[in-house]
Parts: sequence; C-alpha cells; structure tokens
Amino acid sequence: MGNNSPTAIVSGLRRCKDKLTNDAARHLCKRTLFGAKKEDVDFLTGKRIKKAITLLLNTDEETPPPALNYYNDANYTDPEIAAGQTWITSLKYDGMNNGRRTNSVKAWWTGLMLNQQRTLREKMVLFWHNHFATETRTVNNALFFYNNNILLRQYALGNFKTLVRAVTTDPNMLRYLNGGVNTKQAPDENYGRELQELFTVGKGPGSHYTEDDVKAAAHVLTGYYVDTKTYTGKFGPGRHDQGDKHFSAFYKSHTIYGQKGMDGAKELDEMLDMIFANEEVSKFICRKLYRFFVYHNIDDVTEQNIIIPLAAIFRKHNYEIKPVLKTLFESEHFFDVANRAALIKSPVDFTVGACRELCIQFPPDTDYINQYNLWLTIQQQAANMQQNIGDPPNVSGWPAYYQQPQFDKSWVNSDTLPKRNVFTDRLLNPGFTKQQAKIMVDPGHFASQASDPSNPDTLINECTRMLLMLDLPDKEKENLKSSILLSGLQGKMSDHYWTEAWNNLTAKPEDAANKTNVNKKLVLLCKYLMDLPQYQLC
Repeated sequence: MGNNSPTAIVSGLRRCKDKLTNDAARHLCKRTLFGAKKEDVDFLTGKRIKKAITLLLNTDEETPPPALNYYNDANYTDPEIAAGQTWITSLKYDGMNNGRRTNSVKAWWTGLMLNQQRTLREKMVLFWHNHFATETRTVNNALFFYNNNILLRQYALGNFKTLVRAVTTDPNMLRYLNGGVNTKQAPDENYGRELQELFTVGKGPGSHYTEDDVKAAAHVLTGYYVDTKTYTGKFGPGRHDQGDKHFSAFYKSHTIYGQKGMDGAKELDEMLDMIFANEEVSKFICRKLYRFFVYHNIDDVTEQNIIIPLAAIFRKHNYEIKPVLKTLFESEHFFDVANRAALIKSPVDFTVGACRELCIQFPPDTDYINQYNLWLTIQQQAANMQQNIGDPPNVSGWPAYYQQPQFDKSWVNSDTLPKRNVFTDRLLNPGFTKQQAKIMVDPGHFASQASDPSNPDTLINECTRMLLMLDLPDKEKENLKSSILLSGLQGKMSDHYWTEAWNNLTAKPEDAANKTNVNKKLVLLCKYLMDLPQYQLC
C-alpha cells in the first residue's frame, strides 16, 4: 500500500504539465481537502495541474459566520447572549458558559470542514493547529480558542514569519505556554523553548540552538501579558527585561540590545529576524508540510530532491507559504503513483471525509441547534478515535505527525480501528440522532452519482473508485455483485435483476418494498467497502 517499498522515489519537483486524470484528481482531493467528493473530483478532472493548484490555493473565500449560542437547554440559559446569536462579543465567562462555548467552537470548526469550499484553507488550519498546538483544557477560555482559530485561518496560506509573530502575542498562546507570566522578575522559558524547538528551527540534524539561547529568548519575551478586561495580548514595559540578550554561534553570536519603554516590544521582531535568518527554519517547516501532505518517511533522496529545494523556495519568497505549496503540489513527486494511498487518514480526515464523500445532509442554518449538535457529534467521534480538535495531547501536537517510526500508523490500533468501522457502519444505518434530527446516508442518492447505477458492474466499479484509492481485484468485485447486489434471486443470477430493481426505484419511488430492498443492498455494498483496510488510506 503506497510507498512502503524499500526502493527510493527519485521523482523531484519538476512541474507536472499533464491534465489531471480522474485518479490524479482523487489523489489531489484526498490530500488537500477532507475526503474526495465526486463533484470535486469531477470538477478537477481534465484541468491542467497548474490551474487546479491555483484554484486550491485561492484565498478569496467568504469570511465564515461566527460561532453561535446553540447551547441553551433545560439546565442553562445564557443570560447575556440570546439563542442563535454569536457569543464572541462577550467578555463574561464563568463555569457554566465557558465549556458550552468551547463546544460551540469545536462544532463550528467541524462545520467549516464539513462545508469547506474547494480550497486548501481548512486543511492548512488543521496543519497549523497541530504545529502551534494549544489545549482548551489548559487555556480554559472559549474566546481565546475561537480567536486563535481565526488567527490560524487568517494566515493559513500567508506569511509564516508573520504568523509566528501573531501567534507569539496571541492570548491563547500567552496563556498556554506561560508567556503572560513571563516577567523580568521571574523569566519563564516555556515559550522561548518551544518557539525554537517546535515552531521554527525544530529538532533537525542542523538545529544546534543551546540552553542559553532558550534563556535569552525568554528574556526577550518578557513583558507580554493578557489583558483580562479586553482579553487581548499586550506589552507592558515595566514587566520587560531591558538588559542585553546574547545568543550562541548557532545564531551567529547575535546580541539583542535591551530597549526601554514600549520600544522593548521591538526586541521580539529583532529576535524573529535572527531566527529566520537560519536556514533550519525553512527546512523544518518543509519537512512538516511534506509529512502532512505527502508521506511520513523522508530519506536522503527525498531530503536532497524535495526538502532542500523547497526550503530554498521558502526563503527566496520571504517565508510565504503559497510558493512552497504550489511547487510541491504541481510536482511530479507529489503525483508519483508510489505516493498515492500512502497515508493513513487522521480521525478528522476519516470522519469529516466520510460525511462529505457519502453526501451526508446536515440540518440547515435555520435549525442551528440540531445543526451544531450534529456537527459536535462528528467532532466527538474523531475525538473518540484520538484526535480531539482544540485539545491535542500536548504542545508537540498529535504523535502521528512526528513520532518516529510509527507516524500516521499510530492512528490505527486495536482501540481505534473498531471505532472507525463502527462509525461508518452507523452512518450507513441507523445514523446519528440528536433530538428530532438525524444524519444518515441516503444510499440511493450516493449510488446515483455513478454514471449508470442500473448496471451492477458499473455501480460497483464506480462506488469502489469513489470510496477507495486502491482498486479491488475483479474476482472480489464479481463476488460483491453476486453476494450483495444479486443476492436472494432464487436461481435468477443475472444482471437484469439489479437493473430492474434500480429502474423501478427511480420510476416508482413509492414502491416501499423495492426501495427497502435496493437500499439494503447499497448499504451492504458501502459497508463492505468502508470496512476494508484500504478505506483507511488516502
């Protein structure tokens, strides 16, 4: 499955000038969107790769509506924010509303992924959330969580250096890594360490910053705090260490001379200039992007052919993200057959992608309470599979993105694999219900996406393509036809049985017995395909 072969992949960053085949379009959708919806695959099929990537890197999407108060119930009514209105303008938090508003953000964010536009933004928001990991259970403020997501969304495809600057003074991060209590009287090294180890230069073979660099960074960062009246990040000159800060040879023995008053805030920008002058920043981020979008293993050939030239492009464009992603996604390497079906879906990709690929219909905006509740249901299913957005396990993010040698293989184990199968089985039947609302696959609608659903061979071939990145042997597909679509025929084993049943469904949808029969077979077909190991791959 995928590039588990010991043979190195030697394709490089040369631009692939072909038009997208259907297989290539599905690969592109699987990696850059959540799931490969047939309408997205069809939209991209036949387009020049350059044109397709330009569309995916578009940042002109509409600003999403804010998170809402959907959480009033028999036990609690928000005294400040009316039902159906946004609570993000509120500065009043207590033990009753904070947890509910946090769930509101998680549901809202899941809804944005489920309803994503045909761009890379949602995948990049998740990438940056893992990179600049914070935990709601530690920060304990829903507004900080929401604003942090908006920040990541704003810079998702923008300038990385600008993003690092914004994250550094973001209240969510100031609270999470103690930046808000880092003062000249009591310097706190937490953020100064992670800024280097996890966020910029990383732990690569060329990253040789020192403990003294961590200490010096902590002193540069003294003075920032969270204003508890406005819930914003601010700089307090009286809290800032005005002394000089000396860095190691890794940073060319740079000295940041202490500044007084509000000018002390300028030291942060000077330190970021110093850090970003080191080539390790570009290499570290390009490795993370590669592992997230292409494959977890970076051998010597990949380092030389992909990472180093991508890093040079990153630096050349002053740490703009788009040129790096454009080069990677247009490359022969990205579309190399050996790199397809080579990643195991994350729980978020698995749950959200399944809903999108199966055309699950959620309640409309007018039914926002059930809409949010069912969005939250999907989020909680992913959390149950060990990816709880808003609450990664620690500051390093989810181990599947960095922990050698397992990487993404750690998503699937004896606990999570059965939960994945139970989730897709339940989506197919009986569905998920909240109050009077239900989400469930409409099997007839899903099957109708096939070019000729009345032909059992065509239906099985195209359902397989819609759900799996790897095809099935002809013998297995023949068995699916006989054991599922043509089952119960009492000796009439012929294709026309299914053809008649499907045509009758479309001509006489009121025929309940036939509809039940057809839907039952379609559910069994989808269940079989989605329970296969291949469905875990993207």
